[in-house]
Amino acid sequence: MSAQPRRRSILLAAGAATAATAVTALPAAATGARERDRRPVVIGHRGAAGWRPEHTAAAYTYAVQTGADWIEPDLVPTKDHVLVVRHENEISQTTDIAKHPEFADRRTTKTVDGKPVTGWFTEDFTLAELKTLRAVERLPLIRNRNSVFDGREPVMTFEEVVKLARELSRRHRRRIAVFPETKHPTYFRSIGLPLEPELARIVRRYRLDADECVVQSFEPSSLAAFADERLRLPLWQALGTTGAPYDHVAAGDPTTYKDMMTPEGLRKIARYADWIGPDKSSVLEPFTLLADAHRAGLKVGAYTFRAENQYLPARFRRGTNPNEFGDAFAEYALHFGRGVDAVVTDYPDIAAMAREASEDAGT
Repeated sequence: MSAQPRRRSILLAAGAATAATAVTALPAAATGARERDRRPVVIGHRGAAGWRPEHTAAAYTYAVQTGADWIEPDLVPTKDHVLVVRHENEISQTTDIAKHPEFADRRTTKTVDGKPVTGWFTEDFTLAELKTLRAVERLPLIRNRNSVFDGREPVMTFEEVVKLARELSRRHRRRIAVFPETKHPTYFRSIGLPLEPELARIVRRYRLDADECVVQSFEPSSLAAFADERLRLPLWQALGTTGAPYDHVAAGDPTTYKDMMTPEGLRKIARYADWIGPDKSSVLEPFTLLADAHRAGLKVGAYTFRAENQYLPARFRRGTNPNEFGDAFAEYALHFGRGVDAVVTDYPDIAAMAREASEDAGT
């Protein structure tokens, strides 16, 4: 991995206030050959979410076994302010909580990022209570095969994911990075459970360096809050396809994701971040996002690559069943050929094979 943050200032909206801090460069760790460092990074999206229930030790382990360079945990807090890894703070789709009658009275409706959500929420449970639950496949109608693993693994903490990444690094003799995303940071800050200080505490405890951790968020103010911790890690600005970051919405900032992807917007992002993470569709024609980002000094990691027909461009689909696999290799070849610096994927094994084929074709 070659993520080395440059010295720069943070000038971001955090609510109505402006945050200012500096991110200083760290020397790259001697973790591999320069040739490997120049390869596109394969990022296991919540592990190998196409093959195992997401955010489980099995998903992360399988991702690394089959070629992932980084593994991605989504961070949400418990009632006692421990960071756990779940797709959302609402956990009815990713755990067996509905089968626990002792927690039935905690089902509720909340407003998260301006939208009503009904279910069970991590912030209403202690870590000990969440540890009594078991993970389940989030998309059982699409990935029915993964439901065979339902009920086998507990909810993991971010700290456990860091320990697992260290163990997998030793086992596979290559550096595996963690790629945490702060989920709904404005919302959690509003209820007294900010994500960034606890994330920083774990980074410090395990002395994670720039080759071991890249921090991502859709909300610029969350990256600013983490940068205030002065841990000098690479930052990744995730970008949606429509609308705006919720912290912009909450602060009355009219800047949209579309604005952030203009050449001027990218130059502003480059003042505080090392990467942008757009939806893969934003990288394709007629967009010039990839070239504009590279010109601004930013690396580009596109999300989310999947193998099922319904997630592929029409020309790469095979047959009429939306849940069957299409020509995922062709989609990777297209993006690697365009020059993306990373792919965020539910199928890191296919991505790693496609990367190898792309390298062979270039020799």
